[in-house]
Amino acid sequence: MTPELHRPIAVDRIGPGGLDVTVEASATECAALARRMDLPAVLSLTCRFHLAEDAAHMLVARGHLMAHVVQTCIVSLEDFAATVEERFTVRCLPEGQESDDPDPETLDEITYADGTLDLGEAAAEQLALALDPYPRAPGAELPEIEAEADPQQFAALGALKRPN
Repeated sequence: MTPELHRPIAVDRIGPGGLDVTVEASATECAALARRMDLPAVLSLTCRFHLAEDAAHMLVARGHLMAHVVQTCIVSLEDFAATVEERFTVRCLPEGQESDDPDPETLDEITYADGTLDLGEAAAEQLALALDPYPRAPGAELPEIEAEADPQQFAALGALKRPN
């Protein structure tokens, strides 16, 4: 199945100086991404990548994601516009060579097959990771929670306890 944002790049195009690629989503792709991520809207998404080998000869993608989205506030349930900006670095590995290392400090990994890396899907995944899972509109505040109930309020209920 082809993802909503599909930008295949042949890995063998990456030369000794690396390769710079910009992924920009069309209006149709933005609408599809909004449906996938259960957002009211993705207004725009641009992601700049620099692909290069690191010192260990591993393919690394450094990226800068910029997106304008509409999210639903968890406090007011009203939609609001938000800007998402994220810089990231991921390792790119052929399918089947993923690491089993659960260390959260290691770089995230994306896989590719048949010598083709999908930078569109990589950008979509980074957007999903960068979204605030509990979005709050500017100025939205949770209602004040009243102090604990007075223990004397329930004294009458205690008197109704049946003796053992």
